[in-house]
Amino acid sequence: MPGRLNAFISKARETAVNVGSQAGTAIRDTSNLAASTTTHSLSQVSFTLEAEATRAEAILKAFMAPPPNPYVGKIAVMNRIPREVVQRAKGFAVFTVVKAGFMFSGKAGSGLVVARLPDGSWSAPSCIATAGIGWGLQVGADITEFVIVLNNEDAVKAFSQGGNVTIGGNISATAGPVGGGAQVAAAMQHPAPMFSYTRSKGLFAGVSLEGTVLVERKEANRAFYGTAISAHDILSGTVPAPEIANGMYEVIETAEGIDPMLDPGSATPSTVAPGEEEMLRPESIPADKL
Repeated sequence: MPGRLNAFISKARETAVNVGSQAGTAIRDTSNLAASTTTHSLSQVSFTLEAEATRAEAILKAFMAPPPNPYVGKIAVMNRIPREVVQRAKGFAVFTVVKAGFMFSGKAGSGLVVARLPDGSWSAPSCIATAGIGWGLQVGADITEFVIVLNNEDAVKAFSQGGNVTIGGNISATAGPVGGGAQVAAAMQHPAPMFSYTRSKGLFAGVSLEGTVLVERKEANRAFYGTAISAHDILSGTVPAPEIANGMYEVIETAEGIDPMLDPGSATPSTVAPGEEEMLRPESIPADKL
């Protein structure tokens, strides 16, 4: 069995070279069917770094933003990435995986990755693509959104060196904790290198990424930055963070409890998530809503 799995992963690596363009084709083919069920409309969009940054912002809002209605928010908050996880994160990989259309067999997707710099700010984004070879990705919804939290420097290096990451191969990932309390505290004592969070058709659910290969989209990075530049240089801060990613950074910083208008090094995270003050204050909830 291990031999068959290794052969399966090796085959995926071979086909992953052009997965960025394949992902674009697959998403375009599927978008008309499923665009209304996801955080963002995927129809008639490009797969440039600019477009990926815009989609990543929308996805992160779904996973991190406080619920808009405090009366129904107690359910939604349980599906949010906990503040403690965001505060300790060394990076984030955000991407969308789609089921095949007529032009592509299997599943594929694209997105980006960012890393936390020594001063607490965030690196410029590096484009990635995923070959949908993990067993957990062979079934399920037409479009699935993923956020992978990189919990340590080894996880960041996996995306920086060589450009290819095999989940369950050179690095492992587990379903990330949600909500709060003892579950989060226990998960943060000895966190896995990566936490994964998934969302399909508006519902949050665990999907195994085991065996999935994430690859660097060198052509997309070159097109945006104007020169051939490695993921290592992008994620280490060699490249200035572009304005197009500011919305994404603000979502992360708000989830951390940091005012985006402050310098990251001087900001002090609060202990209560945005919106939780009203949501958790009993007197703020009308009697007929209890």
